[in-house]
Amino acid sequence: MRFSDAKRDQYRILARENGYRSRSAYKLIQLNLKYKLFRKGDVVVDIGCSPGGWLQVLSEQLGSTGKIMGVDLHSTEPLKNVIVLQRSVEDTSLAGDLLEATNQYYDVFLSDLSPRVSGIWDYDHVRQISLSLNALQLALKILRSGGSAIFKVFEGEMANEFKEKISDNFANIMISKPKASRQKSSEFYIVCKNYIRQEIMHSLPGPRI
Repeated sequence: MRFSDAKRDQYRILARENGYRSRSAYKLIQLNLKYKLFRKGDVVVDIGCSPGGWLQVLSEQLGSTGKIMGVDLHSTEPLKNVIVLQRSVEDTSLAGDLLEATNQYYDVFLSDLSPRVSGIWDYDHVRQISLSLNALQLALKILRSGGSAIFKVFEGEMANEFKEKISDNFANIMISKPKASRQKSSEFYIVCKNYIRQEIMHSLPGPRI
């Protein structure tokens, strides 16, 4: 067994031993250790959340005072202190529903979106960037000023264009590939801090009477 394969299996084994639904939980743990993205009491949304590995990490680290939302086209088994919407990131009403669920802007926006991979790389790359662009537009509507975000991105010719769009809206941009990622995988993560909010974009819902 190659070292990289053994390392990949290590995280799969760790996930099973520690009760995480996916090995990707360790990607978020490593990203947060490095960049200090969220803390207890934060309001966080995870887009592309199924099967729920990242949500489990958030539930552990945000505590009962945090607010955690998940969004995915596929069903996700319930988790303590977590609300999941079975919706598409392309749904134009999603931003309003996410704001209504918390009645406040989000501190952290997480996007781990990936299309169903076809094996045709150019198509998969374009589709993944399209999903990420939708996620970015959603983030711009629901993040608070100064908030943070993570976007998964597939390497390819459109990745730089996506990074430029992000840099127009966040003061600090970092590129990261956690150790828990498959080293031969084309994915990487763009870590964004200090969101520069344009207040004209979306307003919070009013209180229900």
